[in-house]
Amino acid sequence: MSSPAPGPSYRAVLRVTGACRLLIPALVGRSSYGLVSLALVLSVVHATGSYAHVGVVVGVFGATVAALSPLRARLIDRHGPCAALPPMAALFALTLLGLAVTTWSEGTGPGVLVALAAVAGACAPPLGPVTRSLWSHLIAERALLQRAYSLDTVVEELIFLGGPLLLGALLPWWPPPIGLVVGALLVSTGTWGLVTSPVARSLSRRSPERSSAPAPAPALDTDVTPRPVARGGLLTAVALSGAAGIALGATALINVAFAEQHGRVETVVFLEALQTAGGVIGGLLYGAVSWRAGSRTRLVLISLALGGGVAAATFAPGVAALTALLFVVGVVGAPLITTSYLLADESVAADRRTRAGNWVNTAHNAGSSAGGAAIGALLTLVPPSTAYTAAGGVLVVVAVVVLPFSIPRRRVRPLRGSSWAVPSATSARRRR
Repeated sequence: MSSPAPGPSYRAVLRVTGACRLLIPALVGRSSYGLVSLALVLSVVHATGSYAHVGVVVGVFGATVAALSPLRARLIDRHGPCAALPPMAALFALTLLGLAVTTWSEGTGPGVLVALAAVAGACAPPLGPVTRSLWSHLIAERALLQRAYSLDTVVEELIFLGGPLLLGALLPWWPPPIGLVVGALLVSTGTWGLVTSPVARSLSRRSPERSSAPAPAPALDTDVTPRPVARGGLLTAVALSGAAGIALGATALINVAFAEQHGRVETVVFLEALQTAGGVIGGLLYGAVSWRAGSRTRLVLISLALGGGVAAATFAPGVAALTALLFVVGVVGAPLITTSYLLADESVAADRRTRAGNWVNTAHNAGSSAGGAAIGALLTLVPPSTAYTAAGGVLVVVAVVVLPFSIPRRRVRPLRGSSWAVPSATSARRRR
């Protein structure tokens, strides 16, 4: 992956004008998603007592979130976050409160819950892609932007670790729907803070449809020559993000089967926690250096490492060995997500960054759902050890397919007197 060089510090990211004003409300708003999924499951169980109803309600919620995600991202790119996000967040919060009211007591019919879940999923504000898009507008230097994206990935890992812990602290005193109420408050507060941040207001004022000035071109990756080649980077980012989602979504379910096979089902929580801890450490370490290889090359190599790590779980003799291996998988997984967003961001024009990041996000979530469903069927036929091979193999195959397109191309000097010039490797690195 080339020798790393020391990069700018995380302190340098936080010193950027407007960085904390962006990061804090984004953290608050996105915390809702770390809480709502589990709260919805427990609330529907509380109200209906039926796991079949839980599957339908949660499935409808997830399906509408994924299916309409590109449309929501397009509205944000077209009208700006300040105009598009508040209505989405308001309707999302109201439907969460509606779900809380209808599930607070027992006896609610599943039809009402399905309808409310569909509306909530349809208008869920894409705070993650918007935040990453705002980072790319706030920070021009590529090395510093990589550090910002790494910080953002670490924050997301902590959100999905802390959300269930917060809900667990509330449950001894309140019924499960309290998680939906808190989720509504978090998403409302966080969205308001996000859209009132200086970078969001500045971006909305110079929205592409309101300004005749051309949008600034994103920085070139160092392993890409003419700009048209870089456009394929978005497809690479989406493909590998989706394949990683399949591998990780499948792994989460295989872990349960593996622990049950070894008579230690209670250790599943620790397996997930250690993998998340690995993601936090991996994200921080990855963002600490400026890599000389381009984003596309790094993404393919990291994908090969992650797929190989998941497949290596085939040979884990017990839960202790699996725990150590999953920690390593987490260390590699966070850089993969960070690099996917970096590659998508630099492969499109400035007015399409939210949509590009949203496609990466949607591919990962859809892959995770598909991986869990497929591996559930596979586990009825094969042992968990074989399932790990299948889960990791998917990501390895996709990475091998896109590997030839990630090889750096040799730069060609223009003829003397030519009216165009390709930037040198030194100048390209400077623009990152």
